[in-house]
Amino acid sequence: MSYLVLARKYRPTGFADVVGQEHVLRALSHALDNERLHHAYLFSGTRGVGKTTLARILAKALNCEVGVSSTPCGKCAACLEIDSGRFVDLIEVDAASRTKVDDTRELLDNVQYAATRGRYKVYLIDEVHMLSTHSFNALLKTLEEPPDHVKFLLATTDPQKLPVTVLSRCLQFNLKRIAPPMIADRLAQIATTEGVDAEPGALRMLAKAADGSLRDALSLMDQAIAFGGGALPEREVGNMLGALDDSFVTALLDALIADDGAELINVIRSADERAPNYGALLDELARALTDIALQQAKAVDAPQDGDFPAHEYADRLAPEVVQLYYEIAVHGRRDLSLAPDMRTGVEMTLLRMLAFRPEYGDAEAMTETTTGHVPSAPVRKTKSKATASAAPTAPDNVANKAVASTDNAGVSGDDDPSRQWYRLVGALELDGVARMLAANCAWREERDDTMFLSLDKRSAAMLTDARVKVLEQSLTQHLGRDIRVSIAVAGEAPADTPVRQQARDAQSQKSAAVDELRKDAGVAALEELMDATLDPETVRAGDAG
Repeated sequence: MSYLVLARKYRPTGFADVVGQEHVLRALSHALDNERLHHAYLFSGTRGVGKTTLARILAKALNCEVGVSSTPCGKCAACLEIDSGRFVDLIEVDAASRTKVDDTRELLDNVQYAATRGRYKVYLIDEVHMLSTHSFNALLKTLEEPPDHVKFLLATTDPQKLPVTVLSRCLQFNLKRIAPPMIADRLAQIATTEGVDAEPGALRMLAKAADGSLRDALSLMDQAIAFGGGALPEREVGNMLGALDDSFVTALLDALIADDGAELINVIRSADERAPNYGALLDELARALTDIALQQAKAVDAPQDGDFPAHEYADRLAPEVVQLYYEIAVHGRRDLSLAPDMRTGVEMTLLRMLAFRPEYGDAEAMTETTTGHVPSAPVRKTKSKATASAAPTAPDNVANKAVASTDNAGVSGDDDPSRQWYRLVGALELDGVARMLAANCAWREERDDTMFLSLDKRSAAMLTDARVKVLEQSLTQHLGRDIRVSIAVAGEAPADTPVRQQARDAQSQKSAAVDELRKDAGVAALEELMDATLDPETVRAGDAG
């Protein structure tokens, strides 16, 4: 028996099987159940969202032998023949191949005759926008006043090309792109039914690559099953799609924050080994920046902890820098076709982010940020010299060096080891991504002059043998004894990394500044005089000084 592709095998045969499009399903169900039937329906939307499928289900609901309803039986002769494409009273026309007016006139010559087998004679015209002007004129009169036994179902991906006279004679339903989580859930159901071992990450990749089209997702799933030898492992699906995991996006953002152009190029070179879709890489970077902006705006639908740690970068990047990077990313995506090659276009887009990054703050504020040992966001310039920083500040350098110089044993003693590791990282002579690697590692233990650390898998792109060696050399020089470093990649982000501790300290400093300002008599007088209230979101660490 020949193989039936998934897109055809799992094509919905009833409204209950349709994924998404609840706004259309509800309207059609009520119309069918109450027999308030229009003579012409127009389904519009991008490819693969269910336009033709819904039209066929509607034709089945109109002609089911049990009666007109939103739940056709699926067992009578009419339902079975419509499912198999053999129903004589369902006339399907591909307008892309029958654009001439003579074709339309020939089609309409039989409109006057009653249905042969069913209750209604249904004309399903796909890609109706491809009809010529003369064809639309020939269709117009019949479309306006068709016989009672005729229904017109029109489908198009480009409703703007339809004449207004045609649009005004149809009930219009605009089908939406299907959300990736809904597509992933449907793919998971099909994988279970087919007995395919599918990793959740692989299904999410397929759903994202489908760009809102369930049919495209099923076609990609067919291809991925063949590519993976009957299974859907995440790595294999990623290789097939040319997709890159979130660690590459986080590595790019870390390099941008560190103002490290060489590292940006290194990340792209390492990504190039996987033959990536460079356009998709810029898309992912733009999505990540969107998540960061939503976190900074504290939007209701801001992304929670998930594949990408947006909350961490919301503390490390100034809002205006996020907007600048986003603007450059989307414009760079648009201009990729003009670049000599895709990789060059992406590299220039990323280097443009560094080149146009604004300079922030006065000399004092910039010194504090640029000499900080854990990377932080650029400083927003203010008129008040009391404002020290626009983002979480790094650990105090003098304090770090004092602690480090008096505790050459490394990370030990009665103090919290994670706090000691935080201070030790602040005292190390490290630059660029090597410092970011150390700042994103969590302390585990020290045994036989070997420090055992853990690193979130989303930051795994920073982990290279060369950077580990640089970290070992810096620790050896600082502590005065040979140190080896072993870094294990963890499944979840450790909660006690220096980067996270820095963010918590900055939040504590900000809360303290807010409390101090609330107690300030001058602030209270201003609030009373101007009928104003203090907005805590505008307070920055150091404002109360």
